[in-house]
Amino acid sequence: MSDCKVEAKDFNLFYGEFQALKNIQLQAYEHSITAFIGPSGCGKSTLLRSFNRMNDLIPGVRTTGTTLVNGIDVYDKSVNIDELRKQVGMVFQKPNPFPKSIFENVAYGLRVNGIRDKHFIEERVVSSIQKSALWGEVKDKLKKSASELSGGQQQRLCIARALAIEPSVLLMDEPASALDPISTSKIEELIYDLKKQYTIIIVTHNMQQAARVSDRTAFFYLGELVECDDTKTIFTNPKSLQTQNYITGRFG
Repeated sequence: MSDCKVEAKDFNLFYGEFQALKNIQLQAYEHSITAFIGPSGCGKSTLLRSFNRMNDLIPGVRTTGTTLVNGIDVYDKSVNIDELRKQVGMVFQKPNPFPKSIFENVAYGLRVNGIRDKHFIEERVVSSIQKSALWGEVKDKLKKSASELSGGQQQRLCIARALAIEPSVLLMDEPASALDPISTSKIEELIYDLKKQYTIIIVTHNMQQAARVSDRTAFFYLGELVECDDTKTIFTNPKSLQTQNYITGRFG
């Protein structure tokens, strides 16, 4: 197995009095895709958002235990959250392009981070759009508004925007749930291709999607990580009866 890039150790998260995550132990490896599955409200997205501290935006959140990205405890007081989020890109459930041109959507993160070199920005924008398998569709429309793109194209644009700042880890929160089957298939192919360069963690309600794209799958239930193993093992020979019942549709 490749190097561990993302890890949770005895990690607990509370929203006020409510404990949303309980003693999570999890590892995600370099150049691999880890899928989080489980019923709604089981803690999948909460854990995903812990790795780049998106949960900090919610009042009353507190954590115990450790979450590591590239060996650094992300909740350590010395961590610069802006720097962390450069390392850990995020793609959300619904495509959320900015009301700007296609080019400026992808350039946004570079400009925010103080990069002014036009040639550098142009090269990075082009390479990010190419990596997100969108170049052939938009290369002649870079000055057009991102809002003119289809939903699937917008989501690939959001992936390009995340890639432009060169993260090492990519978090995806149900990136295809708002898309039609053809767009979903393109996103899945893209995710599978991107693992050559990134560590990817994906939350999905679609078990077939988890089975198709991921190397490892983690099953969550009521804030606990029930089990995490190679995807094939989880879907064909899970250790836990709870996992088996969820996979076979007996609950969830």
